[in-house]
Formats: sequence, C-alpha cells, structure tokens
Amino acid sequence: MTALPRGETPGSPAADDDVATSSAVPAPSTGDGPEADGGAPGTGERAEATDDTADEAADGEADAVDGATTDDEPGEAADGEPDTADEATTHDKPSEAPDGEPGDPTDDTADVAAGSDAAPGSDAGADSGAAAGTDADAAPAPLSEAEAELAAQRELRERIERRKAEKEGPIAAGGKLSGKAADLLAAVRAVESGEQPATSFFDSPAPAAPRRTAPEPAPARPRVPEPARAPRSASPETVAAAAAVLAEGGAPAALAGPAAETLGAQAADALRTDPWQLLGVPGVTPERADGFARALLGAECGPDDERRTAALVGWLLERAALRGHTALDAAEVRAALAERSVADPDAAVQHAVAEGVVLVFQDGQEDEQVHDDQDSEAPAESDGAEGRDEGGDEGAGAGQAGQEPVQVLLGLDRYALAEESLADGLARLVNACEKDADWTRAASAAGSPSAAELIRAVAAHGLVAHTGGEAARAEPAALITAARALGLRALGATHSADGRRRLAGATGDPETAVTLAGLLSGEQGPGRDGEGAIAVDLLVVLDAPQLDVETAAILVESLADGTRLVLSGDPGVLGSAGAGRVFADVLAARACPQIVSRTPDPGPIGELVSGIGIGELNQVEAPGKEVVIVPVRDAGEAVHRTVQLVADSVPRAIGVPSSDTQVITVGHGGSAGTRALNAALKQRLNPGPGRFGGFDPGDRVVHVPAPGRAEPAVVVSADAEGLHLDRAGTEVVVAQDRVESCVRHGWALSAHQAAGMRWPAVVVVLPGDAAQGLSRSWVYTAFSRGERHLSVVHGVDQALPRAVAQSPAQDRTTRLRTLLETPAG
Repeated sequence: MTALPRGETPGSPAADDDVATSSAVPAPSTGDGPEADGGAPGTGERAEATDDTADEAADGEADAVDGATTDDEPGEAADGEPDTADEATTHDKPSEAPDGEPGDPTDDTADVAAGSDAAPGSDAGADSGAAAGTDADAAPAPLSEAEAELAAQRELRERIERRKAEKEGPIAAGGKLSGKAADLLAAVRAVESGEQPATSFFDSPAPAAPRRTAPEPAPARPRVPEPARAPRSASPETVAAAAAVLAEGGAPAALAGPAAETLGAQAADALRTDPWQLLGVPGVTPERADGFARALLGAECGPDDERRTAALVGWLLERAALRGHTALDAAEVRAALAERSVADPDAAVQHAVAEGVVLVFQDGQEDEQVHDDQDSEAPAESDGAEGRDEGGDEGAGAGQAGQEPVQVLLGLDRYALAEESLADGLARLVNACEKDADWTRAASAAGSPSAAELIRAVAAHGLVAHTGGEAARAEPAALITAARALGLRALGATHSADGRRRLAGATGDPETAVTLAGLLSGEQGPGRDGEGAIAVDLLVVLDAPQLDVETAAILVESLADGTRLVLSGDPGVLGSAGAGRVFADVLAARACPQIVSRTPDPGPIGELVSGIGIGELNQVEAPGKEVVIVPVRDAGEAVHRTVQLVADSVPRAIGVPSSDTQVITVGHGGSAGTRALNAALKQRLNPGPGRFGGFDPGDRVVHVPAPGRAEPAVVVSADAEGLHLDRAGTEVVVAQDRVESCVRHGWALSAHQAAGMRWPAVVVVLPGDAAQGLSRSWVYTAFSRGERHLSVVHGVDQALPRAVAQSPAQDRTTRLRTLLETPAG
C-alpha cells in the first residue's frame, strides 16, 4: 500500500496498489506525505492522553439508562466490554479474580482466633450456669446476682486449675497419629520394649524420599461447552422493593436490578435512609443521585449533607480505581469535592474517614512526629527573642526543609488490604525460599546467556523479576523446561489464551502453560494441594504488567512457602485493566533480583518497537513490507483504508488472510473507533442481518468473561441456551441475557484489549481525533502486536512522534512500592 500522493482519492488506482510500494517510515513530517520525522522529540506541548485504563475497566457494563456515554473519548476500553454511562463504575469490581472475591487477609487468622477463644468461654458459661443451678437446688432462697457471679468465678477458676493440672501431667504421645506416622511410632515402641531388635530399622530399607518429577499429562477429556459465568442476581422481591423506592424518587426502574445487586437484600431500606447510596450503583452520576435525593428528602436535602459527602468520597475513589489508582492524594479528593459544591471539603474527608468509607495513609514523615520534634526544640529556642527570631527560625526551617513532605493518601479498604497482603506475601516468598539450590548444570545448558542468568537467579531467590520483549519470552520457557528436568513442578501462566499457546509452543509441552484466570479458578493447571496452595514449585507469570493488585494478591496467597515466583514481562506495554501497577512497583522498589533480557526482537518491527521503547520513532528498512505507513486526511478515509487493507491489500501483498489480521485503534467511540470499524469490517467480511443479538455465524467477536479479560472468539451458532462461541478451540456458551454486556464484535480492538496477544498482521488506526489518547506505552503496545506485518493508518500528524518522545510518567497512584521498600517490623 503506497502513501497516498497529494490529490489522489482512496478509490483511485494508486490508492489500490499493494503494500509493496509503501514507505517504511513511521511518522510523516506532514499530514500529506510519508516523510518520517525521524523520532526527534517534539517541542510542542504534549496533549494529555486520555487514560485507557479507566474506560477499559468500566467497559464491562451496559450503557447506562440515563445520560450521555463516554464512548467518544479516545482512550477507552481495556477489557473489551460495552461502555458504561458517563462516569460509570462497573458491576463487577475491575480486578475481581476469576475464582471469587479476594478475602480479607486477616479473615483466616481472625476465625482461628475466634474459634480458640470461643470454646473456653462457652464452656465457662455453661459450667457457670450449672454451678448456679446446683446452688439454687441446695438453698431454698434464690442467689443474689453477686453470689451467682462469685459462684461462677469460683467454678471457672476450678476448671482452669484442672486444665493446668492436665497439661502438667503425662501426655499420651501418638494418640491421634495415623498412617505412616502411627506405623513409625509403633515400630519405635517395639524396639524400646525389646519386641524387635534395633537392627530391624536397618534391615528393612527405608523408603527414599521420592524425587518429584514433572506431572504426567492428564488424560484427554472430550471438550464440552463451557458455560459463561453469570453474576449473582438479586431476588425478585428485593428488586421489586428497590424499584418502588426508585419510582418515588423519579429514578428509572431499570436501576432496580443493579441497585439490588449492589446494595443487597436491604436495598430498598438503604436507599430510603440514604438516597446517595444510589451513587454506588454502576452507571449513576452525582447529578442523578442528587436528583433522586431531592425527590425523596425534599427540603432536608443539601449539598453538605454528610451522607452526600461520604458517598461522593467513595465515588471519587471508585472512579480513580477505574483509572488504575489504588489511592488518591487527599488534596485531589478535596479539590474534587469543592467542584461538587461541598462547602467544607476538609470536614467531608474527615467524616468519610470516620465513617470507614475510606482509609487514610501517610507516606513520609508522620504529622505527630513533626509536632513532637518541634515541641522538643521549644525550650532551647526560648533563651532569647533574638536567637529565636534569627537562629531558631532558621534552624526550624532547615529541619523542615530536610524532611520529606508528608503525602496523605485516601484509599478504599479493598485495595489497601490487597496491597498490604501482596507485599507481605512477596516478602514471605523471598524469605522462605531454599537459597542453596544448585542449578549450575541447567544454567550451562541454557540456550542463551540471558536464559542462563535467569536460571541462576531463580535457583538462589524466591522472587525474581524478568524484563524483555516478545523474543525474550524464550527465556522463561527455557527456565520452565530446565526446572521440570530437575524434577520440579514448574508452570507458566499467561494473560491470554493466545499467550498460553505461544508459551506451550516455546516449551514444547502444552502441560507447562496455563492462563492465569484458569489457574486461579482451578480449570487449568495442577490444582491445589491439601492445604489449598497451588501445587507448583516454580511459577512463572508472563505478561506481568497485566497483573492488577487484587489478582496478584490472590495469586501470591495461593502459593505455598518455598515456591519460587518469577514475574516476567515487557515494562513498556500498557498496564493492567484493574487497579494497581504491580510489576512496575516491584521493579521500582527493587524488591528482588531483576534480570534484563539481552535478546532483541528481530526484524523491522522489532527494530521500530525497540526505538519507541526509548522514545525514538526511527525510520526502519522494510524490504519485505513488514512496516507500512498509510497517510489519511480524515476519519472517513481512515475507515475506508483500514477495510481495504484487511480485506484486500494485506492478504494479497503479505499473504496473511483477513482472519489473521487484527485492527487496533485508540477508543471505542468516534468516527474511527472500534464501533465504526467493526461495523464497516462486518459489512465487508461477513455481512448479515445480525439475527443473534446483532451477531451472525462467522462473526469475529471478543468475549469478556470478567473485567480485564478480553478473549477473541468466533460466533458458531445460537439457540435457547445462548450464543455459542469458538474461543481458541473451546466452545463457550454465553447466556442470552449476558450477550449484550459480554460480547462485542472483534475485528477491531483497543490496545488494552490487545495486550498480551499477537497476530500475524496488525493494522493500527490513528485518526485525527485520536491524538489526545496517544502515549508512548500505547504506541509501544499497539505497534508490537504484529508478528509479520504492521500497517499504520496515520492521520495524527506530529502527535505520534510527540507522544513517543515524551517520557512516560507514573500515571497511577499506588502504595505497593512504599510497602515493599518499608522494612518489616
């Protein structure tokens, strides 16, 4: 495909030429020609990129019943779900793990403690009652409260003394042993009693510790359709009660179901008592909640109502989580509250903290410590007014200048607990690992120096971070193969089914690769041991940048002491759809050894992407048409050229069929977003009436079983059970009521949806209105999805080189790095 010369239209013969003649220049210096900018940093002010992650995580919900949608924002959709309404939150929590909600890390301990305390207390209460009853039978007059209390205390002390005496007495050892332990105890006692000679232990060979070997492949089972999991729905009675209250407040009846699911069985009472709880329902904006509250409360409703301010604080934190933040600066929250007509944002934040809506954290010097230091210096400064005014103030100012500023963060408890649990779990893996393992021979047999370095690091550490591009995935594959040869249970987990396929191809063994969602749910992998831990000795998590904090916490909690964990991924790609930046925080905290791969991605695409990773948009030689630039003038032309590339030019010139060519664009909305492109591509590649909820057999779709997961599939058929999909060889049935929210056409995806996957050919569409959504990580992710060919439909002029040249900043506020850097205790 050649760059369109000035004056020619897309329908002209020149526009229909093959991609063979196109220039391999990634950034034209002007919007009319193919000349490259050369990657020089732009001097213009950088346009603020729309955060893909926020809209991607929120993308899992159906369009809201009321209000304008945010579909037209260019940086939307990480997980491929349909868009929500303006400023919507999701039904499913953005980072909820496939196997359920993460529990409070303290729950198990609390339960155990409660169980151990309850037994003595209940016994004591029963005995006290029995003692009181005995005294009552002996004396005709009833005991007074004081006498009964004294009797109960005496009985409790007697029971405590009896228990102490029992503990001090001889203990019958082995009374509760069974199996091999009981047999061994019996043999020891037989020798001690003289029934058997001591040499009997040596005469019968002791069974040697079995060497753990790689698990045998599980027997092949016939594939059955996998039913897509539907969320729990509220009872009809709860929905009806909520609908009645919503009707009183003038809210749409369609919100009754989501409100009942969000607020539980008492949804109606909760809404009547606190109308602003409606703000916690996905798709509801503050304006809608305020209107509902005014209708119910009348004159009692006010902008500074504590119920309103508390709900707003929680809503702001939920919205921040959709953008990837696990916490927000308190000053930012106060500023947002002021914009929502809250007269005293400080008091509003304090009330929200007091009510437990949010938690407060301080990174840096504690306020109390600062005050204590100032108070301790006061007597010394009181020697003279002049000294206090000159030297005293100067010294205090210097002391304050030398202190780190206090950053007060506000966060939701679910993310705070997840980050703290993850930090503790990673520290546990680091400390519990066997550090004297000798894997020298395995390292010497590795296929590359980087693979050997990775093997040696894993042998000596329980946690290792590995970074590199697509070609570097061969190194974790070599590690898994080497570990299994040593008899260890080694496994690799990927973000997508496509990643699993590529890892299995690299190791040569399908049993070595699973998806992370399948591993946590138990649908894939070795399963769990008797204590509930995943039965592995070494787990390698590829595509680690896609790990959100809640999923990572669940994963680490599922690993037993002594398990080795390797986090491997490309730090240049976009982050997770859920909250947190786990991989980036682990790297920044230097919490473990970091192995940087020295294996570059090959070919012109690899060269181009490597330059983007360091902020340079270079011109690359592409003799085999590996990289092609197609300039366009407007969004309409961008759609036309994209369809032409996928349907005609790439199959003819490159030899990649349309079914293996993926279109990637910046957002879902807009005249050249995924919706417009999917409609145009369906019309050209698989036209039909869409009689199955808008889909026809043969349609390429993306199935979103949970927020943050986008699985490409093909429509097979539909019946009363639902929509039948072929997802990488696995038949999946999506219930009819879930099709609208979980399935969308998939010829065109966003970069967040495409993360963790690769295709033989990729067409990246950059229409003029996409400039605000571009960043270095977005460009890096989109351009690196192609294996053999990359076409760039380019209409953003100098916005592309500027986005690449800008240094990526930490775009998410998290606490994990601080927790990892803080010494334990």
